[in-house]
Amino acid sequence: MITTKMMQQLWAVIESTNVGILLQFDDVALVQLLLQKLNNKHEVDIQADTSLNTYITSKLPLIRDTAESRFSFEAENH
Repeated sequence: MITTKMMQQLWAVIESTNVGILLQFDDVALVQLLLQKLNNKHEVDIQADTSLNTYITSKLPLIRDTAESRFSFEAENH
């Protein structure tokens, strides 16, 4: 089960991840990277890991859209 705190932690990891990585990695590699980064910061149990994997996979289009917006914003401000 994914708690609200886990979701907040996950989105904090996504926001702190380099935009290039979010846009460059393929789906499987990106999911694994985000799970690994989350596990490095906060220990996640096996059941939550499976749920997070499914959640991240379902949110990949949103993650990539957010990254593209950040990339565009950064490009405009430099």
